[in-house]
Amino acid sequence: MNVNTVRKGSYVLVIEVKDDGEMKVGKLGVIRFNRGYYAYVGSAMNGIDARVGRHMRQDKKKHWHIDYLLERGTVIRAWYVEGGRDECRIARSMEDKFDSVAGFGSSDCGCRSHLFYSENMAELEGVIEGMGMRRYGIQP
Repeated sequence: MNVNTVRKGSYVLVIEVKDDGEMKVGKLGVIRFNRGYYAYVGSAMNGIDARVGRHMRQDKKKHWHIDYLLERGTVIRAWYVEGGRDECRIARSMEDKFDSVAGFGSSDCGCRSHLFYSENMAELEGVIEGMGMRRYGIQP
């Protein structure tokens, strides 16, 4: 990819949480996260590579809800779609299929949540891939 090219769009991080537990997530308060897989939907209007790269870094200031969860879980996959802000469309496509964490990642829109849970990673990724998203090459 040309270093001057910025791919804008939306992305989904698939995060594995290995143990049940509670943690404080900013203004949302204390949330219980069960062992399993979470899909976090976000937008990257300043570049998919930069945003996914930020999420992969360990040393960062907590700015978004996802920053708290990433202290407990590990990104094991990422998916993306280039274009405009499709994060709410993606989130709405997932909300009837998976449990969600109310208000997580959706404080600036009308969505119920941008974080979805499943015990089954294949089921979660099947829905993501079925939306036409492309797998992002990362090495956790």
